[in-house]
Amino acid sequence: MDNSEDLRRYQVVVNDEEQYSIWLEGSEIPAGWSPVGITGDRVRCLAYIDEVWTDLRPRSLRERLTAQG
Repeated sequence: MDNSEDLRRYQVVVNDEEQYSIWLEGSEIPAGWSPVGITGDRVRCLAYIDEVWTDLRPRSLRERLTAQG
């Protein structure tokens, strides 16, 4: 199935490490993940993630590297 055929709705979720994913709207979100308030089709949700998740390193790694100077 290509994206144009996917009529399902998704929501963008984020975990404590500031890593993003999409989850089917209405499905129970797994432990450790929280919705960010963006919903829509797959293309819209992935576009949002592409816009905001510019540093793919986990938050803990970014903080450790910053602390090391």
